[in-house]
Amino acid sequence: MKASEVRAMSTAELNEKLSGLKKDLFYLRMQHATNQLDNPQKIADTKRDIARVKTVLREQELKAAPDKQ
Repeated sequence: MKASEVRAMSTAELNEKLSGLKKDLFYLRMQHATNQLDNPQKIADTKRDIARVKTVLREQELKAAPDKQ
């Protein structure tokens, strides 16, 4: 998933995507623990996608909030 794709999503879509990615990460970890995971790189890729989604959510949150200084 690219950052430009993530930035094009709405907040609701991002929250839904985040929960889906967390589920995927859980299942990937389960497969890894039981030696059923073919490609361990999928775990790292999923973690990066979660970080991208969280980053864009935070950016949107800061953009929507008024400056408090």
